[in-house]
Formats: sequence, structure tokens, C-alpha cells
Amino acid sequence: MSATASEIQSPSTAPAHIQLPGRAFLPVVLAGTGMVVLDIFIVNAAIPAIERDFHAGPNSLEWLVTAYNLAFAAAMILGGRLGDCFGRRRVFAAGLALFTGMSVLCGVADGTAALIAARAGQGLAAAALVPQVSAILNLAYDGPARARAYTCYALTLGGAAVAGQIVGGGLIAADVAGLGWRACFLVNVPIGVAALALTRRHVPAGRPTGVRPRLDLVGAALVTAALVAVVLPLVEGPGAGWPWWSWGCLVVAAVLFAVLVAAQRRIAARGGSPILPPALFTGRTFVVGLVNVVVFNASVASWFFVLALYLQDGRHLSPLRAGLVFSALGGGFLVTSLAGGRVVARLGRQGLALGSGLRVLGLLALWGVVRAHGTGGGLLWVTLPLAVEGAGQGLVTGPLISRVLLGVRPAVAGAGSGVLASAQQVGNSIGVAVIGAVFFAARHAGGSIADAFGAGLLLLAALSLVVAALVQLLPNTPARGG
Repeated sequence: MSATASEIQSPSTAPAHIQLPGRAFLPVVLAGTGMVVLDIFIVNAAIPAIERDFHAGPNSLEWLVTAYNLAFAAAMILGGRLGDCFGRRRVFAAGLALFTGMSVLCGVADGTAALIAARAGQGLAAAALVPQVSAILNLAYDGPARARAYTCYALTLGGAAVAGQIVGGGLIAADVAGLGWRACFLVNVPIGVAALALTRRHVPAGRPTGVRPRLDLVGAALVTAALVAVVLPLVEGPGAGWPWWSWGCLVVAAVLFAVLVAAQRRIAARGGSPILPPALFTGRTFVVGLVNVVVFNASVASWFFVLALYLQDGRHLSPLRAGLVFSALGGGFLVTSLAGGRVVARLGRQGLALGSGLRVLGLLALWGVVRAHGTGGGLLWVTLPLAVEGAGQGLVTGPLISRVLLGVRPAVAGAGSGVLASAQQVGNSIGVAVIGAVFFAARHAGGSIADAFGAGLLLLAALSLVVAALVQLLPNTPARGG
């Protein structure tokens, strides 16, 4: 039997090929994860100031977001497999160093072209860094320690997403050392340098024992091209009115994925090391979990997107004040994230359904507030539903990631984490494309921002109901460590 034919096995029999981490391990790796997520959202606060400084047009501003997200999503699977081949600490450190360097280039950019290029570099660095974190967490911990680790991981993801608006608005308002919007990128530098200095001492090497797999360069090229062909039209298509090339890209993506599957099966059959080991997709938990991840993430990034538009364009709040409203969502997320692992360990998949149900409740409650008051009314009636919705997210985010990775063999943990992270980014892109299209269609039809936001809320609630239904297809055994 080839190595790839047995790359999924029971976690109880899978040997951990990684030394146990010390106390400083989690802060170091989560600092890297936090920077990556923060930069997805912090740029939203910086865009108006960048527009003024560089006299940038709408297309350039869109590419400040697109370049990062596209590079991040397209290179994620390759980044995960690099960790399997060359050691997860080594690839994590390389990604961290590159991300820090690209943040410097963002902060000193003298025009939109240089800034967009540096943002793409940040995305590539993030694609190398992020899969290593979830792979090492999955292999380094078990039982209650693993539950605590994923709780911290989920808190970092949610906290950085919410903090992006607050930190960005605060840095621009403070105008630290006259840096203005540049501080939104340069803030990564001291964090990255400190984390990099501590990586070798405190982060386990994370290299599986046995023969090191060879990197499948053909598979890497195919999967990267296919993901670009999927994500690019999802990001650019709605704003461009879905031109012919956007549909053509999706057709090309389908062809590339078909060729990729055939190529990966051939490599596995002759005992090679495909970039996407077919055995990854033989487990029900991993496959069903990936579908859940795509749908769940489709309802998260898009939710933050339309909420920011409602608060800033509808209620005319400053970026900082809008960020403070976002903190209500973060508060709910924090409370339930601390208990999320225990809840799902006790309730199994129904714990994930409970989280999705809370999201539906919060979204529908906010829809009622918006329907009654439009863009008026007290902010208290907005923050209360946000806290409920955030509580639902907290019950799903960390436990769902943990459950998807359950049973992935150490030798391909990087590949599994890369696929998971790519699924998250594809879900984000699909959600922003679909919810954004609904939002702007309502606006173009003559509706108010409140009407458009309300339509988006109903669709987001429907997506959350879909997640609650899909989790019923997951095995009901409690996830290892939550």
C-alpha cells in the first residue's frame, strides 16, 4: 500500500510526530494568525485616507483588498503542503518573515501600484503561515489541552476580525508619528519581529518522521491556477457586472479541477506524494466538514461587509465609532468561545447547530430593528442583536475547525489544513459576492441602505439555517478535545 493510501487513520492510533510545545508556543503562533486576519479587515478603515493621499480610483481601491485575498486563497493549499515537505516551523517562520517585510513595504509605499503589489505579497506570506498553525495545533494537543488551544485560536480569529475596524480607526485618528493610514500596516512590524525571534525556541519543528514527501510541482500549479480561476471572478465579477470573462474563469476552473483530480489519482496510484492526497477526501468528517466551512464562512465575511456599510454609510458613524459597535459582536463571541469546546464536546454536532441557531436569532432580531427604525433609533437596539449573533459565531468557529481536522494523519496535516484554509477563503469570497450582489441590487432598485441591509440579513439568516442542517451530516461523536 502506498503512503498516500493510508494517510487518514484514527486519531487514537496516529502517532504524534511533534514534541509538546511550551507555554510561549500559543502566543507566538497566534500572533502570526492574528496579524493575518487583522490585515483582512484593517484595510477597510485605511481605504478612505489612501484614496485621498494617492488620488486612487475605485478600481485601484478594490485591488487593495482583492490582491491580498486572491493571493491568500490561491496559495493556501501549496503553503500547507510546503509544511508537510519542509517542516511546519520552518515554513511558519518563512511566512512570518515575509509578512513582516511586506508590511514594511505597505507602510512605505509611494503609490497604489506599489501598495497593491505589497498587499499581494502579504497574501502569499499568509498562505504559507496560516496552514502551519492549525496543523501544529491539531498534532501538538489532545483532550482538554486541545480544546483550550482551539478556543484560543477561535478567539484570535474572531477578535482580530472585530479589532480590525477598531484598531484601524484608532490608529488613523491618533495619527501616530504623523504616519496616518501607514500605521495600519506598520503596526505589524514589532509584532512580527518579536514573534519571529521567539519562533525557533518555542515553536515545535512539526516535521513528520519517515521519508520526506516530494513537492508535487504540477499539482501545485494546477491547484493554484484553479483557485485563482474560482476566486478572481467571485471578487471582481459583482463590481464589474459579471462580464463574460468572469463566467469563462469559472468554466476554466471546473476544467482545471477535473484535470487536477485525475493527476492526483495517478500520482497516488504510483506511490508518489500528490499535493492533494486523495485519502484526505475519503473521510466523511473531513468532506462534510469542508462543505460546512464554506457555507459558514460565506455568512461571516459578507456579514461584516454589509454591517460596515450599514453603520458607516447608513448611520454615518466614523470608522472608530463603527468599530466600537462591532465590539458588541466581539463581546458575544468572546463569552461563548471560552465555552465552545466544552459545549460541543457535550452536545456533539448539536452544539454547532445551537451556535447557528443563535446566529439566526440575532440576525432576525436585527432585521426587525432595521425594519422598524431604518438607519435611525438608538444604537443599543443594534448592539444587543449583534451580541447574540457573535455568541452564535463563538460556538461554531473553533469547534468546527477542530472537528474538520479530526482524524487527519500527521504526515498530511499541512495539506489538510491548507485545504481547510482555502475552503474558508473561498467561502468568504462566495459570501461577499452573493450577499454583496443582493445588497447592491436592492440599492440600485431604489431601496434605502436600510432596505438593502435588511435583504442581506434575511439571506444571512438563511445561510445560518443551512449550516444548522448541514452539521447534522457530521458524525456525532464528540470532537477530540472539542
